[in-house]
Amino acid sequence: MANSDPSSAVSISRHATRDDVEGLQAVLWDMDGTIVDTEPYWIQAEKDLVGKHGGTWSTADAEALVGQALSFSAGVLQQAGVDMTIRDIIDHLTTEVQTRVAEAAPWRPGAVELLAELKEQQIPCAMVTMSEGPLAAEVARQLPAGTFEFLVTGDMVRRGKPDPEAYQLAFDSLGGSTGTLTKHRVVAIEDSLPGATSAGSAGLVTLTVPHMMPLPTDRGWYQWPTLRQKSVADLNQLVLAHRSSLTERAVPAEKASR
Repeated sequence: MANSDPSSAVSISRHATRDDVEGLQAVLWDMDGTIVDTEPYWIQAEKDLVGKHGGTWSTADAEALVGQALSFSAGVLQQAGVDMTIRDIIDHLTTEVQTRVAEAAPWRPGAVELLAELKEQQIPCAMVTMSEGPLAAEVARQLPAGTFEFLVTGDMVRRGKPDPEAYQLAFDSLGGSTGTLTKHRVVAIEDSLPGATSAGSAGLVTLTVPHMMPLPTDRGWYQWPTLRQKSVADLNQLVLAHRSSLTERAVPAEKASR
């Protein structure tokens, strides 16, 4: 796997300080709502499907499913009157969204630019999405080759977001299982509550960039209003600030134990 050596992965500047070397190692990216603005496509596909089966589906109904595992969402659509199997609902929705993405991916502000800089700086990235393989591959196809080391998709895990399984799998695959990565140096970027909960529960530095709905600010996550004009240096500073906060919390605990 490329960039498994942390010394080559963290090349943030030509004049690296000790803090730089101890900074950002990798970035794990959610897809829907974070890299691409596909949520309106999902919402419309859900409305059309429920309507075809004689039911009603509001924007609020759809927003409640943002970031959820597709199997969960399909079950909710069944309750709304869709007379199809879970598998058939997932396949139908995915095809509808993929068809629209194939025409032109609706990139979220700043995402493509930040991905390009991470690639240039040789900081490995992986996609961690609850969308399934074909849709995720279509989005990745429209980015430069090598943007992602690999994709973790919803059909690869037994428990979708908000469970941490998907992010844990990505972390382990990038090098966490061999000790070449540490979680306090890996940033996960998310736009939804289920996704941020998943990343946070996996122990990663969780950065939220809210899109469809506001997200809580009291759960130990970090929040940016947008990725526009954000850089690798900004991500590195986030990791260093996170490390400092961990150190500050550890010092009082150490004193208390004496």
